[in-house]
Amino acid sequence: MTEVAERLSDKETFLDALSKRVEDHAPGWLRQLRDSGARRVETLSFPTHKDEEWRFTDVKPIVRAAFEPSLRPPREAPDPALAAPHRFNLPGWTELVFIDGFFVPGASQLPDADGLRVTSLAETVRTGGALPRTHLDALAGSSGNIFNAMNSACLVDGAVVHAPRGYAGAAPVHLLYITTDRQENGAAHPRNLIVLDETAELTLIESYAGLTDAPYFNNAVTEIVLGDAAVLKRYKVLHEGPRGYHLSSAHVEQHANSVFRSFSAFLGGKIARNELKTRLAGEGADVSLAGLYLAEGDQVIDNATGIEHASPHCTSRIRYKGVLGDTSHAVFSGAVHVHRDAQKTDSNQLNSNLLLSDAAAIDTRPILQIFADDVKCTHGATVGQPPREQIFYFQSRGISEAMARAILTCGFAGEVVDDISVEPLRTRLHDYIYNRYSPQK
Repeated sequence: MTEVAERLSDKETFLDALSKRVEDHAPGWLRQLRDSGARRVETLSFPTHKDEEWRFTDVKPIVRAAFEPSLRPPREAPDPALAAPHRFNLPGWTELVFIDGFFVPGASQLPDADGLRVTSLAETVRTGGALPRTHLDALAGSSGNIFNAMNSACLVDGAVVHAPRGYAGAAPVHLLYITTDRQENGAAHPRNLIVLDETAELTLIESYAGLTDAPYFNNAVTEIVLGDAAVLKRYKVLHEGPRGYHLSSAHVEQHANSVFRSFSAFLGGKIARNELKTRLAGEGADVSLAGLYLAEGDQVIDNATGIEHASPHCTSRIRYKGVLGDTSHAVFSGAVHVHRDAQKTDSNQLNSNLLLSDAAAIDTRPILQIFADDVKCTHGATVGQPPREQIFYFQSRGISEAMARAILTCGFAGEVVDDISVEPLRTRLHDYIYNRYSPQK
């Protein structure tokens, strides 16, 4: 009974903050979407260890912290220089920068007029763009996730990316979200909408960086729609501050012969959870989900992937690797659901983990629900420490144990990074891994 009362109190705190929203002259459809999100918050419950999908991740530190949603942009414009170390700043790239949840044009690099449309969500709504009205909440609205509902209730800004039919630009689009110490105990609820029309091809980088040691909360939702034969490569890089909490979910709808390549890197944050769920709605759709998570201290990192095979002749791959030190804890779940009519499904998943401490822990869960009879579905998981025999081999050739462990750790983590096709991002992550695990000189 006490737990129920606490959960109600946490929810009322959020709803009270939401009721203080200042009218921003949003169109009727957006007000209805926000109201629908608020009503879902009222009916849904915060997850506990009794909820299977959240069994190993305790979100009480988040829901009890009374994080206040940022519903209005700050009066003083933030310094664009804050974004400089986290941008790529390369010719031809498109980079949209958001600071504390709001778009900062002065720190951004907008696309050339080649058919690709990349704008802030607030600007798209202000100018009457039809894409958000058509697609927002179409995928996330039915998830049953209370944090998705919170995002909809607080929907103010984010990114809208639209690649028209046949678009094949080579330069990536980078969405950068930065959190500063401007608002202590602040919560941002960014919303991204990515739509690729048929045969369009795009590379997208979505990154989050925390520049403060104060507690804060990022609750991000990304909705992705891929038309027939569209190809999207999406890279997500999460490097929140030491007391930053990050919950995010991405919902993907793939149509016939579309291709979705995803890579997620989780490098920092107090508690970080990422849901990534894709529905293979058209025949011949292909998805590959890869990721790397690096945890230390008492960090908690949770990756919840889900692939729904709703059509025949579809292919899916899941490959995540983790390096865990100190008393950190990671959770990985790979859920694959194969519908009765999804014959000729080909699905494989592998989760590999390297433990650098006896106190580190990983809970890894493959979940296969197969209702078709002509499929190929496999799964595997490995958990272990750096092999003693390999460390001894290095030592026998004059290499210290610390350096041997660093070489093995960097090689283990770097293997999945090698598959990144964007060279500047690949180099940045390799350098980060090397600097993080190399022995102090």
